[in-house]
Amino acid sequence: MACTCPHHIHRNASCKHMAAVENATDDETLEAFPSEDEGDAGPEDCDCDGLDSFPCWPCVQTGRKELPN
Repeated sequence: MACTCPHHIHRNASCKHMAAVENATDDETLEAFPSEDEGDAGPEDCDCDGLDSFPCWPCVQTGRKELPN
């Protein structure tokens, strides 16, 4: 498998595009996941770092994290 994105070309490593193809489901949808370059930054107004292990509302609202039971 190969890709023309800079991550794959310059680092000779698997990229998010290659992972998306590998994770494609039978109904031709792809699972969303953060890219390796962007890290796990979350929504622009994310404040999870200040809440210990509890998720902030923007992350819960966007489906990035779930509220604990």
